[in-house]
Amino acid sequence: MQRRHLLLAMAACAAPAMGASRVDPWPADKPTPPLELQDLDDRPWRLADQAGRVTVLNFWATWCEPCQAEMPSLQALAQRHAASGQLQVIGVNYQEGAMRVRRFVQRHDLRFPILLDEQGTAARAWTSRIFPTTVLVDARGRPRLSVLGEFDWASAEAGALLAPLLARPGRT
Repeated sequence: MQRRHLLLAMAACAAPAMGASRVDPWPADKPTPPLELQDLDDRPWRLADQAGRVTVLNFWATWCEPCQAEMPSLQALAQRHAASGQLQVIGVNYQEGAMRVRRFVQRHDLRFPILLDEQGTAARAWTSRIFPTTVLVDARGRPRLSVLGEFDWASAEAGALLAPLLARPGRT
């Protein structure tokens, strides 16, 4: 059964790479799923604790080529907003062990928090299991947009997606 899930996830990962990324509004009738996971240092992390800042949740896997390609622009986005504290980039790894993920993070010099979704429950609640998927969450903790597929987070298009969330973080 685990192998079947891995094959489906790998197929889902390849799908967005063949076309352009897609931006979808979060469904109005879909409630915000809880998000409570451990980071690579085994510390608990909760979305509820991010109140007051925009959160960029990137669901990814080390074996996903579009995910790998997207990581440098996510790191640049995290760095660009580090001083203001207004935006937090969070990577949510799909069903991989801490050692494998840690090696990937070190090799790619990622400095934003990485959470471990070892059972895949967060990915099932937050995404359609297309990797990468990035969910933009406003400062009140409400998901606003999902970006399916590889995306350049240093682009003008990314800036346009984030600007409304950053302009009025408490009133979105």
